Amino acid sequence: MSDASLSTLAARLAGKQISSRELAQTYLDRITALNPSINAFITVDAEKTLLEAAAADALIAAGSAGPLTGVPIAHKDIFCTDGWLTTCGSKMLGNFVAPYDAHVIQRFKAAGMPSLGKTNMDEFAMGSSNETSYFGAVKNPWNAAYVPGGSSGGAAACVAARMAPAATGTDTGGSIRQPAALCGITGLKPTYGLVSRYGMIAFASSLDQAGPMAPSAEDCALLLNVMTGFDPSDSTSLDREKEDYTRDLNKPLAGLRVGLPKEFFAEGLNNEVAAAVEAAVNDLKKLGAIPVEISLANSRLAIPVYYVLAPAEASSNLSRFDGVRYGYRAPAYGSLDDMYCKTRAQGFGAEVKRRIMIGAYVLSHGYYDAYYLQAQKIRRLIADDFSEAFKSCDVILGPTTPGTAFKLGEKSDDPVEMYLNDLYTIPANLAGLPGMSLPCGFDGKGLPIGLQLVGNYFSEAKMLNVAHQYQRATDWHSRQPEGLK
Repeated sequence: MSDASLSTLAARLAGKQISSRELAQTYLDRITALNPSINAFITVDAEKTLLEAAAADALIAAGSAGPLTGVPIAHKDIFCTDGWLTTCGSKMLGNFVAPYDAHVIQRFKAAGMPSLGKTNMDEFAMGSSNETSYFGAVKNPWNAAYVPGGSSGGAAACVAARMAPAATGTDTGGSIRQPAALCGITGLKPTYGLVSRYGMIAFASSLDQAGPMAPSAEDCALLLNVMTGFDPSDSTSLDREKEDYTRDLNKPLAGLRVGLPKEFFAEGLNNEVAAAVEAAVNDLKKLGAIPVEISLANSRLAIPVYYVLAPAEASSNLSRFDGVRYGYRAPAYGSLDDMYCKTRAQGFGAEVKRRIMIGAYVLSHGYYDAYYLQAQKIRRLIADDFSEAFKSCDVILGPTTPGTAFKLGEKSDDPVEMYLNDLYTIPANLAGLPGMSLPCGFDGKGLPIGLQLVGNYFSEAKMLNVAHQYQRATDWHSRQPEGLK
């Protein structure tokens, strides 16, 4: 049952072949068995999950079910969830029980999808390996000695290990796509503003975007149908007509122009990753796609631009965590200022402190013009490169990451080396474009390789079509880690 797609699970529920309670219990049992070794979940509450599943069964019995009613899902612990511990992977929120639901959580509750729990993540979504979590590192289900990627590493790992049929994630600089690539699943970051950020604990507000993570593109399309929609509570939410993201899944790819950025196939790309991506290009050619060489000349500047802008926004967003209103407070202090200092020193981890300090520096008097404003100008140039590229192609294709998963602790002492893992994913965030990762092979160590697709604004249906047709022609997305079946 844990191998089934979302559409298969939904059909079995609708046909009364299984109840939502039975399905939820199947996954809860799997979480109990596997989570101690993978550490994908921070919070699991079987009682809450089974109550939600019983409510879904009642909807099905009454004939009021939606397309995914009764199918359970896991949520990244960055989404406020009423009555659930919502930690953002940090000691700072280690005791915070959210009093309301994020818009994304509201959408899934309205769809009748029970929550299996809250997944582990890099602290405040800052990291590329899921090693910065206060609750311990997540292990890659393909090899527990390796990282699952981050910051949505818990979500990716739980889906790869089939502890959940799907999960929500967030992507600020690649945090859905990079862990999806390292764990061998499919993950999609929508166009900025397509999914509400209300109730999603902010890292960098102009970059953060929620999206689905699941084994296949078809699953992601079904989840995106639930997640999207205008939200008046979010000033960046886009008020546009609702789409059915499954509508183009079965369209042929004949004549599709696939852009291959020459900058993504240059120095620094692992040979095995390059070979797998090249093989995927050949598979798409057999399906009728036409490769087109393009240039994203300013993409080489994406990492320095990101690590000016994202920390700047983070330093502002994280100023609210002061020990006064909610969350952790230092147990001993001499004054209000002392409480602020000790609370933040004790509550935040090293990577979060590093980014707050960088952000405060680039926003300070005398450096704002030299760093922050210059980064914003280059951000515009990066977006312009994409706009020019889409004049000659329909989607852009390349590797999701320069290499495959690395060993736990291997890059912990070298932040810059860690940041380079997001080399190919960050440009789409800076431009606000949709991007997705799907499995396209394995390296010599048996670790998954990810293929990235980037589309023009609001072209999620086209990207999902390309991914679905590729997945119909290959079986990389259906493979699972040995020993976890």
